[in-house]
Amino acid sequence: MGLLSSAFLGLFAILVATLAPAVVHMIKIGGPFLTPNLTVLGASQGPIVIEDTIHCEDLHHYRPANLLFAACEDLKDTRFGWFPGLGHLDTKAAAGRGSIHVVDPKTFKSTHLELENFNGPFVTHGIDVIEDPQNPSAVYIFAVNHLPNPDFTSTSNTPDIPAARSQIELFHHILHSSTAQHVRSIRHPLIQTPNDIYAHSPNSLYVTNDHFYRSGFLRLVEDVWPSAKWSNIIHVQLHELENVADATSSLTASVAYSGLWNNNGLGHARSDVEIVITSAIGGELYLATRHENNTLSVHDTIVFNTVTDNPSYYVDPYASAKHDASGFVVAGVSQGFYLPQTGRDPDALEAVQVWYAKPGSGSGGEEAWEKRLLFEDDGKRIRSASAAVLVPVEPEDGMKKAWLFVTGFLSENMIAVQVEL
Repeated sequence: MGLLSSAFLGLFAILVATLAPAVVHMIKIGGPFLTPNLTVLGASQGPIVIEDTIHCEDLHHYRPANLLFAACEDLKDTRFGWFPGLGHLDTKAAAGRGSIHVVDPKTFKSTHLELENFNGPFVTHGIDVIEDPQNPSAVYIFAVNHLPNPDFTSTSNTPDIPAARSQIELFHHILHSSTAQHVRSIRHPLIQTPNDIYAHSPNSLYVTNDHFYRSGFLRLVEDVWPSAKWSNIIHVQLHELENVADATSSLTASVAYSGLWNNNGLGHARSDVEIVITSAIGGELYLATRHENNTLSVHDTIVFNTVTDNPSYYVDPYASAKHDASGFVVAGVSQGFYLPQTGRDPDALEAVQVWYAKPGSGSGGEEAWEKRLLFEDDGKRIRSASAAVLVPVEPEDGMKKAWLFVTGFLSENMIAVQVEL
């Protein structure tokens, strides 16, 4: 064998050893060969379709009032042309007027909140909802808004001017009212590709940048290469809430964490200092600790075999020493391999899976967490899934049940199904 042949084989072996894990991972998470197994539901288990919940990408259960809050697009066309979260950057479609919806989990009815003192496009994505510390009958709602960049033109030859200039909107809502008052906008150069929000207080929040690159080949690399850990989480401190005319004023921002692959969703967890983070394409859920200097450190990881989007934490109000059903819920598309094509097609479908994880019998490794597939669909009952929450049902005959609410960034309606825990 010649010297060149030996060198070629050696290089080939190195490439295989380097690429094989990434290829195996993408096949597993992307699900190109997966056949969805539709969850069989009984007559009393649903699905119940929640009307007027079009393209609600994120969903939160505000337990003190037993209400669900969702960020919805409201129009069926906007997201297929303009949605930076999917790399859809047709600025001609960027004039969407999304909204915040409140869903009553007892009546399964959605209320569209009227946004006061707020004008212009509202292209929704992640949200968070926290109590107003001055008024327990009110909440603050933080919401991503993917605005087009006024400095961008489609004929521009300046690549450093992005098509989107996304920001965060802050609203104040009196519970059980039909309105939400716009408090202020939040924009900073570190907030580049915002996806989801964790609010610690009305003045302190964390935001995920799900990609470093907004478009082009390198964004594709971020989507398929596990070592492309270029996304980060930004902490924002608001120095003033009221009477702030400029979105960039009265705030500071810093990098709270970096080094995760495609960090995506954020959620509240088991304590005030614990934050749950997801790596969407990585199929992983990270438990992180929030420190006094506003940085984060990851202390545990839960691995799934599907895309993991916005996480939530279910608190079992009927927990006992023998059976505590508290755990993490995460939803995602199960065949993300096809999303670049289906995500632009109003008539396509995306299969979904919703997973549930609670502490297992072991102290480490796979046995540390007990994971179960709560719901699966081929996209016909619910198209795409990016968020899911559990709302408890009073136990009967010792059986614990909950209503599982599932929504997606391309779903025409949120649905609810009853599951056993």
